Amino acid sequence: MSLLTLARDLKRRKGRERRSLFLAEGVRAVEELLRSNLAVRGVLVTPQLLESARGAALEELISSRSVSVERVDERELASAADTETPQGVIGIAETPEHRLSSLPIAARARLVALDGIQDPGNAGTILRTAAALGAAGVVALPGTVDLWNPKVVRGAMGVHFGFPMVHATHAELFEVLDTASMALWGAAAGGERVGERPAPDRVAIALGNEGAGLSDIVRDRCELLVSIPIEPEVESLNVAVAAGIILHELRG
Repeated sequence: MSLLTLARDLKRRKGRERRSLFLAEGVRAVEELLRSNLAVRGVLVTPQLLESARGAALEELISSRSVSVERVDERELASAADTETPQGVIGIAETPEHRLSSLPIAARARLVALDGIQDPGNAGTILRTAAALGAAGVVALPGTVDLWNPKVVRGAMGVHFGFPMVHATHAELFEVLDTASMALWGAAAGGERVGERPAPDRVAIALGNEGAGLSDIVRDRCELLVSIPIEPEVESLNVAVAAGIILHELRG
């Protein structure tokens, strides 16, 4: 199978899950992918990109990793790309095998649970924010967008290549929380002002769906609901923005 055919298949979630592979699109994303420890299956690249100075540097980086390269024209690359104006390169890599039970939950840890987050841009931003603010990892619960969706990968800007993230069921998450003696707090309108009470040493923050909020099963499991005070003229904050504020408050 050609790399182009493989990349086209990986645009679909079923293809990514069946093959345990994902796509990284764009020059910066592929540069960071090649500098990571992930196993890179191959790279699709257009001759036009390789003719540029940055493309030449990228070609050297690809060569240094002994990665398979398939040159394609712009039309062919566009058929595998997720963006409207591709940058001329797509990387194919093996999805890291992170396990919920092996997340690095230290004596003091923050975990983020995505409870039905559906927008890929929001998910990507939350991943990057969680990594930047020292979270131990991110858990995607049922109803959440695939964390290896190309839009999510692009939005996280390289975080996928080293930060722990997993998909899990509610039961699996709750079991890990119990085992690690980790509290579960949920972000919800009408909750207690975040930062008003000291957070436990170990706490997971659940972020609900952009429209419906937290699911009943997660809300019922939460020991505390927290919110961010905002002006009454504004109905709510974007969930990714809220995630950043809450994680910053709890970072201490």
